Amino acid sequence: MVHLTHKEFAQAKKHLQSVDSKLATIIDRYELKPQRRLPRTHFEALVEAIVSQQLSVKAADTIFARFVSLFPNQKFPTPETVFKLPLPKFRKVGISGQKANYIKDLSGKIVSGELKLNSLHRLENEEVISELVKVKGIGRWTAEMFLMFTLRRPDVFSNGDLGLRNAIQKLYKMKTSPTEKQLDRISKRWSPHRTTASRYLWKSLENSPKNS
Repeated sequence: MVHLTHKEFAQAKKHLQSVDSKLATIIDRYELKPQRRLPRTHFEALVEAIVSQQLSVKAADTIFARFVSLFPNQKFPTPETVFKLPLPKFRKVGISGQKANYIKDLSGKIVSGELKLNSLHRLENEEVISELVKVKGIGRWTAEMFLMFTLRRPDVFSNGDLGLRNAIQKLYKMKTSPTEKQLDRISKRWSPHRTTASRYLWKSLENSPKNS
């Protein structure tokens, strides 16, 4: 798991400022703290990501807290426990039937050994994404956020993130939303610190993803 120290974060900022004068204006304008390490498991992070889909941060936090409260004797339930949880229990705390099935699919794949969460940190970014998108309800964007904020990978950029696209369009004064080719060309110069660049771009919109 990658976690930037204050020194490494300072080095990332210096690199980004040196390779992109436009991004440097955002870095100069906004304060961004090094990512804090969150005391949660990979399973918890993915369940929370599924619960949070298409919800406001406040609504997602409320529903996720209700879900956790179903298991008062555990800090967070195991995949085995969640897999056995009856669907009405999910709905009782505000989780839709579709999301409940996604969480069940995630839990089942972990229980069966098809998805080995504890081994993900050994894989390359694209390999992690390939493993996670096998789960119903987890697409590339969710997998990329998992890379950024759970595995703490320092060089991740999500072409499909609407906030990043909007921030880049605004920063570079583009008339239309940037194309995939433009995003690749712009973000490539930020490597190997694309995660930090992404966090600054989100900050510039004051629309940072949770835990950013």
